[in-house]
Amino acid sequence: MTTTGQTEPIDATEWIRTESRLVAVLTNGSRAALNAKQIWLAAFSDNPRDKEFIVRLQNEGLRFSRFPADPVLIITGNIIQGLLIELAVVCDHDTLNISSNETDQAIYNNCWYAIDYQSIQQSLKHLEAHGITMGSTLSLGLLLWLQSDSNIDIQIIDKTSNTTATQLVADNPFEVITGLHAQLYDYQKTGITFLDLIAKQGIGCILGDEMGLGKTLQVIGLLQKQKNIGRSPFLIVCPATLLENWRRELDLFAPQLHVLIHAGNKRAGTVEGLLGYDVIVTSYETAVRDEMFLSTIHWKVLAIDEAQNIKNPTAQRTTSIKQYTRDISIAVTGTPVENKLTDLWSIADFALPGLLGPIQKFEADFDDTHEDASRLAPLVAPILLRRRVIEVATDLPERIDVPQAIQMPEIMATTYETIRQQAMNEYGKSGSLVALQRLRMFSTHPLLITDWNEDPAFEMPKFQRLIELLEEIFSAGEKALVFSTYNKMADIITKYIRLRFKYSFVDFIDGRVAVPDRQLIVDRFSGHAGYGVLVLNPKAAGTGLNITTANHVIHYNPEWNPALEDQASARAYRRKQTRPVTIHHLFFVDSVEEVMVDRLQFKRGLAEGAATGNQGGTESADMLRAMSISPIRTKG
Repeated sequence: MTTTGQTEPIDATEWIRTESRLVAVLTNGSRAALNAKQIWLAAFSDNPRDKEFIVRLQNEGLRFSRFPADPVLIITGNIIQGLLIELAVVCDHDTLNISSNETDQAIYNNCWYAIDYQSIQQSLKHLEAHGITMGSTLSLGLLLWLQSDSNIDIQIIDKTSNTTATQLVADNPFEVITGLHAQLYDYQKTGITFLDLIAKQGIGCILGDEMGLGKTLQVIGLLQKQKNIGRSPFLIVCPATLLENWRRELDLFAPQLHVLIHAGNKRAGTVEGLLGYDVIVTSYETAVRDEMFLSTIHWKVLAIDEAQNIKNPTAQRTTSIKQYTRDISIAVTGTPVENKLTDLWSIADFALPGLLGPIQKFEADFDDTHEDASRLAPLVAPILLRRRVIEVATDLPERIDVPQAIQMPEIMATTYETIRQQAMNEYGKSGSLVALQRLRMFSTHPLLITDWNEDPAFEMPKFQRLIELLEEIFSAGEKALVFSTYNKMADIITKYIRLRFKYSFVDFIDGRVAVPDRQLIVDRFSGHAGYGVLVLNPKAAGTGLNITTANHVIHYNPEWNPALEDQASARAYRRKQTRPVTIHHLFFVDSVEEVMVDRLQFKRGLAEGAATGNQGGTESADMLRAMSISPIRTKG
């Protein structure tokens, strides 16, 4: 079939319609395609030429549109399973896909439309220059470019599904991961599968599970799976308080991964010093300080723990972290939004740069209201996996124990070693409870026995971790019990919390509170409508009190007697408690506290293995090890 020129007359016996255009039947019986301009002139100009063909078609029910069909780009699918881009035109308030980019007309719903394909071709060439061709799959990055920076003249119709992260993994069964030594709950398998889908797309996400659901383990599952297919290295950035915890979790769950803690004065100063390791774990402060050379490494996975640390878009910490070159970005946080919606913008901008557009436009479009938060939710839903404890409660034990191993900073370790040496000189290597008491008090907080600093969080990572935990607990509107052996520690904690969290309930129960008054304090704590904390001495509050409005327990310092700790935990973990209870055990490694924790686990194992009681006394072997262990000896 031939094509006629722009407007020249042709020797035709009639015009007929095909599925998508009009053609002329020539006197010799052949057919010629008509161009849109020729048809439009016949239908709407005063020129009578070819008018009879138009009238005949109108009598057959065909209408003619005076205005051309507007071109549109239609995007379908979702970011995990794939995006498809196609060219279409708007006809009769509906869209019609165009199979050929050079078609200049369309017939839809008994109406003929002209199409300005020359203008369309200019836009398509602009898109092709950026790697976008019609009918092909589209990356999320190119979708974001189309929506914000493309400057094309074609309207975009976004029909991508607002599928949640959980829905995206519904049809993807969990695959056993070689090298991962862990018994996983079903929701953790779902989490690892989601992270794996994200990794296959080469994009990023936010793992926003609530506290106690094992976010660290899920990330480790992804790292092991990536290593199994030959991909590494990985960078973990976390608060300094969690460096040792990450090291232990990696060693426990993925012992085949080679791990290096990059922190302190003995950290590697060159890229060569990091070669051979699969996982580098560093703090936010070090990531900023060493950005110059750490950012030269192409990280296969960059995971940031407690990602609310980059909630301020303009902070140096935020801008530094976002400079790192990586394939996959994982933001791990139990509090994606702490105070305002720009918190989520900043975290999402790390996970998937450009997802929510420029910060200026975001702030203009979204206010800190419940309505705008609801509008924002579908936009981040495909890359945000957020499970609450109450949602997966049937898959959880009633009690979740979370050890929080913490490394002393150098200033603390040095002072600890001085106190230890003084005790060794005074009491000998066998030590005594008196000798260990000063080490134990110092590990609880240096302020108990030394002039430290007016700010109890200064160079004191265990106290910092306590506040980090309370921030997450309070952000969920929940309550916590904090147990500490020492009354002065209770005073430090309550004073700090009253200043830091002005709307929190804060009180304490220890030997200074008369027995009849203790239940009154519990009643006020339980009746408080918002979040709160009750600081307790395990001996004063270890029995008799029912405090089930709290579903978090924090043992700020360990006890020698496991029964004393368990009785304290039972204040929240008992009958009438309707939620799983998360119990955190904070302790310094390479200190008397680590010996105490090891001994507690050993004693609990004995109690579970035999129907025998234990008095919780301190044995000579424990005292000998406690006097011998030093945070200085193992640093670096």
